[in-house]
Amino acid sequence: MTKHTEPDQTLIKMPSLTAVKSFVAAARYQNFTRAAESLCVTQAAISRQVRELEGFLGTALFKRIGRSIELTPAGSIFFDAVQLSFLNIAQAADRIRKQGSTNTKRSLTLCCSPAFSALWLSHRLPSFFSANPDVDLQLVTTENFLTLEPGVRPDIFITKMQKVREGYRGVPLFHDVIYPVCSPNYLKAHPDLTTIEGLRNGVLLNLSPYGRSQIAEHVNWEMWLAIHKARGEEGPREGMHTFNANDYNMLVQMALNDQGVALGWDHLVSPLVAKGCLVRPVERELTLEGTRHYLAYREDKEDDETLSLFRHWFLDQCGIATASS
Repeated sequence: MTKHTEPDQTLIKMPSLTAVKSFVAAARYQNFTRAAESLCVTQAAISRQVRELEGFLGTALFKRIGRSIELTPAGSIFFDAVQLSFLNIAQAADRIRKQGSTNTKRSLTLCCSPAFSALWLSHRLPSFFSANPDVDLQLVTTENFLTLEPGVRPDIFITKMQKVREGYRGVPLFHDVIYPVCSPNYLKAHPDLTTIEGLRNGVLLNLSPYGRSQIAEHVNWEMWLAIHKARGEEGPREGMHTFNANDYNMLVQMALNDQGVALGWDHLVSPLVAKGCLVRPVERELTLEGTRHYLAYREDKEDDETLSLFRHWFLDQCGIATASS
């Protein structure tokens, strides 16, 4: 028995993709002749396709000004939407082509948080690229490791989740070590920051929990100070001046710009401390012994030469013996 399905209304309402392609070329070059040359068709074909599209939409998409053309307001709206859709199609096609390619260029997709990519990875990657010029690295940053764009399957995750998803094997990395940091200028202007009580008098740059629901623990200033209260110090008081944001890169930049004291995650801020860009006003720190960061790699690529190369390089950067991988 033949199964009948309802026609897809979205496809029925779609204009001709050939006409849309001609429109995009004309909009980019603002000239029908140059658009025709870019698509290897005649100028008459471009004009005919644009007229067909304008008839379908019921409005003019271009204003003809002599030999040149300009988008109408309706044309601008349509161009913005179409250009984004074409870009998504082109990127998906490129990913698929690369997956099936037999060329000698090696590629690897890595997924980590924006803070990790900016503060840990960016200044270490040059050493990897100089040693491995034939490797293309694609970086995907997210705070939500459980939900990624369809078609994106990273070879490696750097995450605080021991089991990020099925089919990946996790290698334990380091614990979080957290301590206050500020700029030398801010400390000079606020010398009382060298005590726990004095910290409460500064502007506390606080990492908020929004968008971090997948993190098992969340350390903010209130928690950090409360832990030191348990060790005999006076606890947090009312009226502390805090600035809250869920963008850790922004908080670090504000600390560098003399705007307050941030909690520094050692693996992210230690290079800035080593350079003297940030200082530790107090020596107190918090080590989260119960959790770790993990490098999680695809089990089906465990013997892949490129993945192994990056994994061993990464673990060496972390000071972890590669035998543990």
